[in-house]
Order: sequence, then C-alpha cells, then structure tokens
Amino acid sequence: MESLPDLTHPLPSLRTIILGTTGQDVRRCEHCAFCAETAGPDQDLSLESVVQLVLLNDEDVLTCRTVWSDRALASARHACARGLNMEEVLLALRGEARRRGLIPSANL
Repeated sequence: MESLPDLTHPLPSLRTIILGTTGQDVRRCEHCAFCAETAGPDQDLSLESVVQLVLLNDEDVLTCRTVWSDRALASARHACARGLNMEEVLLALRGEARRRGLIPSANL
C-alpha cells in the first residue's frame, strides 16, 4: 500500500531550501539568458529554465538531466551575469533530490 504524503508538515519550497543551504537567492535571476549559452548536449534544460522551475517549486527539476550533468556543474559557477552561483544551486538541488529519494537511475 502506498503511503499518503504528510500534509501536516509540508516540504519547504525549493527556493527556500536553496537559500537556506547556500545563501543563493534565485530571485536575483533577471532572465538575461547569459547562462543559456553554457548549455551542453547532456542537458535537457538551460540553467535559466532550472531557475524558473525552482521558482515555480516544480519538483521535476530535481530529476532533470541538467541538475545531474557534470558538464553543467563545471560551467555553472560563473554562468550568471548577476553573480548567482549556479554551481551551489545545482549542488543544493542534487542534495534535495537525494533527500527525497529522487535520484535518476543513471546517477545511482
């Protein structure tokens, strides 16, 4: 039997988790698309799209290929023109995915 979600203790938003873990506030993103130029073939989303999904609190971001891409991680630190450290954001998302048991099978 599948257990029901615990509605008495809702999960904090992904933005709140990232802010608390890293100090990075993804609301600083101005959607300039500067980070979109770092996208590689192993990514399914641009870093800008990752930020958008975080702001929407869309849990699907935790299993997207971009979050788990080593190439995306390597280029993420300096990918934001506003100084948002996307490397820290991606690592926080990976950590939250692990905590929720949402690790893609290719990353086990």
